[in-house]
Amino acid sequence: MRIAVNMGYARSKVDPRLDLVQEADRLGFDSVWAAEAWGSDAVSVLSWYGASTTRIGLGSAVMQMPARTPAMTAMTAATLDALSGGRFRLGLGLSGPQVVEGWHGRPYGKPLGTTREYVGLVRSALAGETVALAGEHYRVPYDGPGATGLGTPLRLSVRARRDLPIYLAAIGPRNVALAAEIADGWLPIFYSPERAPEVFRPHLEAGFTAAGDPAKAERFDVAATAPVILTAEPDQARWAIRPMLAFYVGSMGARGRNFYHDLAVRYGYEAAADEIQRLALDGKRRAAMEAVPDALVDEVSLIGSREAIAERLAAWEESGVTTLVAGVGDVETLRVLAELAL
Repeated sequence: MRIAVNMGYARSKVDPRLDLVQEADRLGFDSVWAAEAWGSDAVSVLSWYGASTTRIGLGSAVMQMPARTPAMTAMTAATLDALSGGRFRLGLGLSGPQVVEGWHGRPYGKPLGTTREYVGLVRSALAGETVALAGEHYRVPYDGPGATGLGTPLRLSVRARRDLPIYLAAIGPRNVALAAEIADGWLPIFYSPERAPEVFRPHLEAGFTAAGDPAKAERFDVAATAPVILTAEPDQARWAIRPMLAFYVGSMGARGRNFYHDLAVRYGYEAAADEIQRLALDGKRRAAMEAVPDALVDEVSLIGSREAIAERLAAWEESGVTTLVAGVGDVETLRVLAELAL
C-alpha cells in the first residue's frame, strides 16, 4: 500500500503548508493531493507544490467537473503534467447539487451520463484525437441554441501523456461502479475498511466486469482518504474529525438527497445519521457534532498511538486500499507514517 498526503482545501485563509509537502517529498511519500469546494482551487495549489518539490506525485482530489469544460480540464492536466515532469494524476468529481447549482450555476442533471461523457472527452483530448461528441450532455463542436455554426473540431495542440491516470470520486453504488469501469482509480471519502467488502466491493466488481478487462482490478488504484492523528488522547482527537463528519453527513445536501448521509446509513448508522442531519439542518451545529458516534469516527480515520496507527494501517491495506491518502496536520505524524509504511 502506497502512502500519500491529503492537503484538502482552504475554507478561509489559504495556507499551502509547504513544510508538510516538502517533508513528504523528502520522506518518499507517493503523492500529495489537493481539493476544492468553494474556497481555494486545486490547480493553483498543485502548481505551487509542483514548483516546490522534486519527485512527489501531484493529484487533484478533486477538480470539480462543473467548474471546467472537458477541454479546459484536458489542457490543465496536460500542462500540470508537463511542468511537473509527468507527476500529475487527474482526480475528478461532480460534487453535489448544492455546489453545482448553488456555486457554479449549472444544472446538476444526470450525474452518471455527465461523468461518462466528460471523462470520454478528456481522454480523447489527452490522446491527441480530434475532439468531437454529439452527446446528451456535451456537444462538441457546439451546435445548439445560439451557435454560430462556425465551431471547428480541434485537437490538443501540446503533446500530453496518453496514459495520464484519471481518478473519480464516488461513494454511491452506481458511481463507484462507473469509476471502476471508466477510470484508472477511485477516490473514496469516509472510507471504512471494515465495511468496504460489503458496501463497495460488489460495485467495484460490477464496474470491472462492465469494462471488459479482466486484468483491470489488478492495476486499479483505490486511493482512499483518511484523517491520521498521532495522539495519546484519542477522545480529544476525535473532535478534530467530528466537525467534518457532522457537516457532510448533516448539511451537504437536503433531506432525502445527501450522499454522505446515505453512506453513513449503509455503514449501519441510520439513527445517528438521521439525528446528525436533523440537528445540522436546524442550525444546531455543536449538537450535530456531538451526535457523531465515536465508532464512526474511528472507522474512517487512524487515531491514537504509534501502535494503534500501525494496526489500522494493516486493516486499510487488507481491505483493498492501494494508496492511503493521509490527512496529516504535523510533521511528526508524517515521519511516523513514513517509518511504519514506507
